[in-house]
Amino acid sequence: MNDKTVAIEAIAALPENSSMEEIAEGLQIMAAIRKGREDVKAGRTKTHAEVEKIFETWISK
Repeated sequence: MNDKTVAIEAIAALPENSSMEEIAEGLQIMAAIRKGREDVKAGRTKTHAEVEKIFETWISK
C-alpha cells in the first residue's frame, strides 16, 4: 500500500472532531514507525550494548 493511501485511511479512521494538530501528529508517528521498520529490514540497527555506549558518551559531556 502506498503512503498516500495509508494516510487517507488513517485520517478516515480518526474521530470527526480531530484537530489538524492531532491529524498531523498521528501521521508523523505513522511515518516514524514506517521508517523504523524499513531501517530494521535494511539492517540499520544497533544492539542494546551499542546504544548504552552511545548514551554514556552523551552523559559524560
